[in-house]
Amino acid sequence: MTARTRPPFRADHVGSLLRPVRLREARAAHAAGSLPADALRDIEDACIAEAIAKQESIGLRAATDGEYRRAYWHYDFVAKLDGAELYVPEQKIEFKGGVLLPHRLRVNGRIGWGEKAFIPDYRFTASKVTTAIAKQTIPSPSVLHFRGGRSSIDRAIYPDLGQFFADLGTAYHDAVQDFAAAGCRYLQLDEVNLAYLCDPEQIAQLKERGDYIEGLVDIYATLINRAIDARPADMAVSMHLCRGNFRSTFVASGGYEPVAETLFNRINVDAYFMEWDSERAGGFEPLRFVPRGPKMVVLGLVTSKTGQLESKDELKRRIDEAAKFVPLEQLALSPQCGFASTEEGNLLTENEQWRKLELCVEVAREVWGGV
Repeated sequence: MTARTRPPFRADHVGSLLRPVRLREARAAHAAGSLPADALRDIEDACIAEAIAKQESIGLRAATDGEYRRAYWHYDFVAKLDGAELYVPEQKIEFKGGVLLPHRLRVNGRIGWGEKAFIPDYRFTASKVTTAIAKQTIPSPSVLHFRGGRSSIDRAIYPDLGQFFADLGTAYHDAVQDFAAAGCRYLQLDEVNLAYLCDPEQIAQLKERGDYIEGLVDIYATLINRAIDARPADMAVSMHLCRGNFRSTFVASGGYEPVAETLFNRINVDAYFMEWDSERAGGFEPLRFVPRGPKMVVLGLVTSKTGQLESKDELKRRIDEAAKFVPLEQLALSPQCGFASTEEGNLLTENEQWRKLELCVEVAREVWGGV
């Protein structure tokens, strides 16, 4: 099988990496007021350059900044949209095991792409890659709606949610255009909420707070398509789906069946990074909806939640299972999520993290003949 020339690659990864100790210490010092912003940025730059070099050295063909400049995989970006605000709520989002996420988002103005968040960060990452392509991750637009719903959106600003979704789609469209203009050719939208909509418990929570769910999958699909509809032909756009990843805990369960047909046939992304590291994700049967052709599915079979290393034989067996529903040439391998969706990170060591990424590369070479 020939090597891929376009992302995603046979061995890939979602994006976030465990923060090195000196980076965590620097961010804490900055938060305490004892380290200036420019000094923190210098330390971030150095740590990112080292992380990129490490990704390249183990054979990965796509490299990220590890999301080292962020506290959260989503809030740091979305809160910089015009009209969006990060705040500390009375009612916090609860992960399984009683782990609470301390912040939430709300909308208190017209949504727009104003600050051009992360564009300078992408340019720095791109300047440091040598053998890999720079991959940029951003949260999907649904993030600004799903968790807070109607109650988090100021009715005086948006009496009609249709206008809210229209503005949100346009803001993301403008963002994608700016990333493309900066040279980005590998962009990932982190879309956890479509996976959450496969969980009856999550759907019940939406209904309980008075939010509608009918047509919500289609609304989110339309938002994503609006965001990427004018991307350059040589820009690969992937979507990552998971069921929550905070300090090795999770939020949702349920297979992809309820959203699979829309996911694979209505959403115009090039690839899907999908969580399949536990029984909570269901089986591979939803892959039967993947159209034959260039679309790729990156199987998240290696868990980022623990340090225990998977067996090559088991990974190969599961790849074979998935290949019963979609051709092997449309498949690739990665961890099921990032290693640090927030700066606290998951419960494993940096060495265990790198070994898991090396494992993805090794298995990809043995299954597909290359990365």
